[in-house]
Amino acid sequence: MTPAIQLAKKKKVVHIIHQYEHDPNNASYGLEAAEALGQDPKTVFKTLLFCLNGEEKNLAVAIIPVNQKLNLKMAAKAAKAKKADMANPDIAQKTTGYVVGGISPLGQKKALPTFIHNSATELPTMCVSAGKRGLEIELAPQDLATLTRAQFVDLCLEA
Repeated sequence: MTPAIQLAKKKKVVHIIHQYEHDPNNASYGLEAAEALGQDPKTVFKTLLFCLNGEEKNLAVAIIPVNQKLNLKMAAKAAKAKKADMANPDIAQKTTGYVVGGISPLGQKKALPTFIHNSATELPTMCVSAGKRGLEIELAPQDLATLTRAQFVDLCLEA
């Protein structure tokens, strides 16, 4: 059981665990998850880490639909920073305790500022990584925001 699932259980959050066979040759972990689970890509979200103002270890978390691309200017604005860049994958893994492609916004080793794309507010439930490739957790967007102390903001140009 991953720290993400343990957190959801501990906080008594209603959730569903989805498992699928991860294909190591698939480059898009998020789209693979949506396809394998038969879910609309608008309801499956990926967890991305970005660094602020060029500081490699000053990180924040963006949770966006798997079929979207993170707009770094919008991410910087949400985090009240001048500039945002994608985080170094090695630093992302060390900071969260999860492997790239399986980084969950839940149960990370270090609490980071977290932002969920606004489109999630229109959904009854959403899926995010449960902490490893091939494992997703489905829960209400508001529950995810509460567990991660996240804000809902615009992070992508299209939704």
